[in-house]
Amino acid sequence: MKNYFKYLNISPLEENWGFYVTTVGYSKIDPNENYPNNEEHPQNHTLTWNKGRILNGYYMIFISKGEGVFESALTPPSDITAGTCFFLFPGVWHRYKPNLQSGWEEYWVGFNGFYPEQLMNKDLFNRESPFINVGLNKDLLILFRQLIETIGKSCAGYPQQIAGITLQILGLANAVSLHQEYDNDPVGKLISKAKFLLQESLEEPVDMEKLARKLPMGYSSFRKAFKKITGESPNQYHLNLRLSRAKDLLATTALNINEVADQTGFDSVFYFSKLFKKKNGVSPKSYRTERND
Repeated sequence: MKNYFKYLNISPLEENWGFYVTTVGYSKIDPNENYPNNEEHPQNHTLTWNKGRILNGYYMIFISKGEGVFESALTPPSDITAGTCFFLFPGVWHRYKPNLQSGWEEYWVGFNGFYPEQLMNKDLFNRESPFINVGLNKDLLILFRQLIETIGKSCAGYPQQIAGITLQILGLANAVSLHQEYDNDPVGKLISKAKFLLQESLEEPVDMEKLARKLPMGYSSFRKAFKKITGESPNQYHLNLRLSRAKDLLATTALNINEVADQTGFDSVFYFSKLFKKKNGVSPKSYRTERND
């Protein structure tokens, strides 16, 4: 996924709605890369480690890979690892950065309004300990990507749609923090991580043996555990994710069939069309035509 960010203009309609999104983005920071690139962001969002920063709204940052450090006026320096969400609160000085050795990948959403103000000031989210360990949660990843895609399409009413998606993100983060999936199941945690990594890799095929080593697990044990938990082999699970993504692209974008195949990791349009028809009963072209009728 390419780096992306958007800062939104807020109209009286969004303010009256009571919950509005101010910014959404994704950034991949490689090891030894300067952070952040302040030239790409508005002046009122400039962040330097020496000075830190104070913002006016609420923000949630999700670290999907890598590690780093966070500090605020209310929070001592704290290590951040992959699978951590942390919140920024209006008027609270803060600073954060990835480790030079690891870099990190971050998703973020900024939001404000009278409803978020009520929500964020309850005991659900703590200004002094603004961390939620959500783990490598694929549903959270999907929602962040849905935010980015919805803004990219800019359909009528999208500010209200992204406010709804952001509320889903907050609800999911809170629910996961209260009911950690597979807390007492080490193998389940590894399979959950694998599902997250597969969700992140929709644009390309995945070598499952390398994925298993990355967890780490032996391939035979990984494949057996994965199928027991999901009901599918890792390869079939990933293929279904890619075909589902292809359906979304056919239904909601103007990409041609070749481009859809490319963005879902298929080198051959013929092979993509064959698998798509086998899965859905119609060809990609027919599926798009039916959706548009």
